[in-house]
Amino acid sequence: MISIRQPLFFSELGEKSNQEDSLFPAIADTQTRVFILCDGMGGHDYGEVASQTVCYSLGTYLSSCSSVDIPTFDTGLSKAYDALDSLDCDTDKTPGTTMTCLCINPDNFLVSHIGDSRIYHIRPSLFNAKTKRGGILYQSSDHSLVNDLLKAGEITPEEARDFPRKNVITRAMQPYLDRRFAADTYVFDNVASGDYFFLCSDGVMEHLFTDTLCEILASTTLNDIEKLRAIKIICQTGTRDNYSCWLIPVDRVQIINRLPTSSTILASEAGISEPKIPRRKKIAKAINSFFTNSEAWQIISFYIWIFLSIILVVFLLYIFLKLIPNYEPWPQR
Repeated sequence: MISIRQPLFFSELGEKSNQEDSLFPAIADTQTRVFILCDGMGGHDYGEVASQTVCYSLGTYLSSCSSVDIPTFDTGLSKAYDALDSLDCDTDKTPGTTMTCLCINPDNFLVSHIGDSRIYHIRPSLFNAKTKRGGILYQSSDHSLVNDLLKAGEITPEEARDFPRKNVITRAMQPYLDRRFAADTYVFDNVASGDYFFLCSDGVMEHLFTDTLCEILASTTLNDIEKLRAIKIICQTGTRDNYSCWLIPVDRVQIINRLPTSSTILASEAGISEPKIPRRKKIAKAINSFFTNSEAWQIISFYIWIFLSIILVVFLLYIFLKLIPNYEPWPQR
């Protein structure tokens, strides 16, 4: 059984005029098992309507389930897309939203996301105060242009922090899609007392770096409320976007039924094209892939063995013929 302490949250406007972030549920306690955070797509009309719709539809359905597994979540996600399709938005622009979800089951937990809102699973006991590194067991990978460029090696982590198009996302929940974007969804059972789950919109990470987040949560002098306050103070220093988060502290853990594997993926790259990679990097990647592919090495080793065997036979035959005196390979007439 996974028990939690009182979940905490904040949801602030930042420098925007309207709040497009939505949280589910409106009121949470130690018995709450489903947490959702959505961020309406910036610059799109009815972004707040899209985020509220997904939060309520997905949250309501998952909360009605005694336990949330992969198929159950898949059904809930489809219902949320259906709810978006039923919106009657009087606008030329299509509303959209990101989605992050945490479902705490009796013996495991499920995390899922679409877009650039993030989910963290942090274990403070693994944080190294000297190096200010460690502690993250899971961090969702943003579905964004800047993250695609970062993974392709086109930009450095330092350049990513100030990338001019950080708000461009490559996956979002929108109505009327011919092909609905899939969520990256995993189930884990590696959880311990003292861990934290942290769900946040991208506005939170505008000034809060990951190592700072881990350092705050690893503090032994701050309680949960004070840790959330420390995070909020950092976000208040000129954050342009809305900034919202869930902080869920893990209290006690007793896992009875372990998962057969450490994690299960629902879907990852459905409907998403790969980032464009320069030709030189494609060649380098292909060469690296070849030399690290054991099956390819088995094939080429077989042909090398055959070639060397032929060379050896020819050489031995030549030596044999040289050793026979007055040998004439063809009869003379």
